[in-house]
Amino acid sequence: MSTDTPEQEQPLRTVSGIGTNHAEEMNELLAQRLTSVIDMELTLKHVHWNVVGPNFIAVHEMLDTFVAEVRDIVDQIAERIRTLGGVPTGLPGALVKNRTWDDYSLGQASTQEHLRALDVVYDGIILDHRRAIAHGANLDPVSEGMLVDQTATLEMQQWFVRSFLKGTQPDEDAHRFGSADRAPTDQEAAAAPASVSEETGDHYREMAVTGANAKGEGSI
Repeated sequence: MSTDTPEQEQPLRTVSGIGTNHAEEMNELLAQRLTSVIDMELTLKHVHWNVVGPNFIAVHEMLDTFVAEVRDIVDQIAERIRTLGGVPTGLPGALVKNRTWDDYSLGQASTQEHLRALDVVYDGIILDHRRAIAHGANLDPVSEGMLVDQTATLEMQQWFVRSFLKGTQPDEDAHRFGSADRAPTDQEAAAAPASVSEETGDHYREMAVTGANAKGEGSI
């Protein structure tokens, strides 16, 4: 009998109940979200290091909590990609290659400047997570559920950020600091992808409009 170690079997392409095409399409969505949340984790740590001024210690410590939560989101997405038979990529070169936004532009800055900028970053990442939820609803309900839970965490973080900004003077130039895609218009936020059912589309349109109006402004 041969004592040679047999070649390692290739893992299954996907989990039971999900076709290969659907798994690959879902993994493309998840790969985009992985790039975004890795960038978010690094951006939050950057702000944690460079925030100064009033409420410094509260914001400094709050952001470290956010970093830990976003790191968990990164791990969840990467492991879901593996579960679906894909290969998650977290290398710096891939991150730079795959993202569609510029680096966060603030260095040392006041708590209010950084929090206004982060508010815009959250607008972008949450909108893109919602789009992935809506598009993935007919592909993989398990991945959809994971993204829903993650969106709730990100929205809670944005609520904390906005709580520090309540009653402060809005920065008309805040949009230029965002490291994620620009914030949605109300029309964009209200539009559900055509790929979902009418019932699901109504649900996500309601979710998107609620998120878009949470800032209390006519346009985000």
